[in-house]
Amino acid sequence: MKKAHILQNRTYLYLTEFFAGMSVMAVELGASRLLAPYFSSSQIVWTIIIGTIMIAMALGNIYGGRSADQNPDPDRLYTRLVVAAVWIAAIPVAGRPVILGISALLIFSVNSGYLIWAAFAACMVIFVFPLFLLGTVTPSLVKYTVDSLEDSGRTVGLLNAFNTIGSIIGTFLPTFVTIPAVGTSATFLIFAGILLLLSVIYFISARKIGAKPVIGMILFVLCCLFGFNNSSAFWETGLLYEGESVYNYLQVKEKEDSVILSTNVLFGVQSILKKDDSLTGMYYDYAMAAPFMAGVYEKETMDVLVLGMGTGTFAVQCRRYFPNMAIEGVEIDEKITGLARKYFDLPADIPVSTYDGRAFLQAADQTYDVIMVDAYQDITIPFQMSSEEFFTMVKNHLADDGVLVVNMNMRGSKEGSITQYLADTIAGVFQTVYTVDVPGSTNRELFASASLEIRDAMYDNMALTSDYGLADLMEQVAEGLVPYQSGGRRMTDDQAPVELLGMRVIDELIGDEVRYYRDIYDRGGIRGLLNEIR
Repeated sequence: MKKAHILQNRTYLYLTEFFAGMSVMAVELGASRLLAPYFSSSQIVWTIIIGTIMIAMALGNIYGGRSADQNPDPDRLYTRLVVAAVWIAAIPVAGRPVILGISALLIFSVNSGYLIWAAFAACMVIFVFPLFLLGTVTPSLVKYTVDSLEDSGRTVGLLNAFNTIGSIIGTFLPTFVTIPAVGTSATFLIFAGILLLLSVIYFISARKIGAKPVIGMILFVLCCLFGFNNSSAFWETGLLYEGESVYNYLQVKEKEDSVILSTNVLFGVQSILKKDDSLTGMYYDYAMAAPFMAGVYEKETMDVLVLGMGTGTFAVQCRRYFPNMAIEGVEIDEKITGLARKYFDLPADIPVSTYDGRAFLQAADQTYDVIMVDAYQDITIPFQMSSEEFFTMVKNHLADDGVLVVNMNMRGSKEGSITQYLADTIAGVFQTVYTVDVPGSTNRELFASASLEIRDAMYDNMALTSDYGLADLMEQVAEGLVPYQSGGRRMTDDQAPVELLGMRVIDELIGDEVRYYRDIYDRGGIRGLLNEIR
């Protein structure tokens, strides 16, 4: 086989291997960010992404080796890179509509494991083919670089080393540079452009500029024109902010009476600011029972810690009603704190530490009258903040009559739900545990303390408030409080299957929401569903 001029220099082959490895990891990380606003960024979703990509790469390795043996023409490899580049560049254009289409289809046809099936189908449709093509690179390059058996080990070792180094850089570069700086869409376009450039250089060197690279460049330019869009909620208009951080998809939306933050494009309100300074009508209001239980009107000052500060809804609301509070928050996502100061009126004198909640407690030596744990979003429940060891740490940072309040936002009705596991775990640490369901939502508030008197303290302090609206609300909460009886389940640092438990509740909630439309679909199919929607 006569090599094209540029391939006579092995450096270019090593560069091809390097950038192919880099692009695989960049696409993998981009996949997680593309899917997260729709399916969360849980361990389940990551497992699906990694699994499907490994399947694609393995099949690509097999095909690439056979293809190189049958026809070792490098034109075939660099043509595949052109196709992979165009496909990756098209992901910002078509990826999000495809995800929504798959989700809409499966939500009516899958009875259980919706999250798994939807994420798996999205990965298969969007990411498997280009990564299959990138999987053909290594066996093809081995064919072009190994001239004799004498140096085959060294050559293959160098190829693998360049691939690994590229993969390492491709892991850090999107996470810490391109995604936070320019977004997921631009990240796909950047790495697609690198692959396309490699191929174009090869074809120019080989004097084979024909239809393939030219069409590839035209399609890439079109993808750049139509796909340079960071909007995951592309149907929304008038968003105050939409962007990404190292940890989250972030969306700030203004309504007539409020401003809300969401970290999921399809559902969920993580924080809210009421423009008229009224109560939110959400779980934040119920959580305000914790200061009453801790004797807010009987103490000169009350120290409050919020783990999972978000944009400070709970903190701002407490400050409004309880001037004697010293509040501090912990929020792992610094960008959310910035949004809190800009859009949600979080006072400058409420400090927020950019830290993991558990790591903060590990380093802190202060005790608090109230600790709120609000770090749970849909299925994304940090296992390290759901274990017996974590809640023991929380207890050690509470005053003797201090109160823990936990927002559990996936209240399930079936035995063995995630809320039951959490409540049982907490009940194994604290002597007193009460729960109350928040009407009109899937939220359940849990209050725990080492003190047996927190319910009596709540009633005593309710009598001292001069705000009738707040007093009425607290009366409602008090009437709904139920002493929690532990079922003996517990989660530990060694075993906390929060993703699987959460997935069961999501299946249950989705089933309840779409049962009406699923019945129509079962009777009349797509046509019947469309007729109903019209």
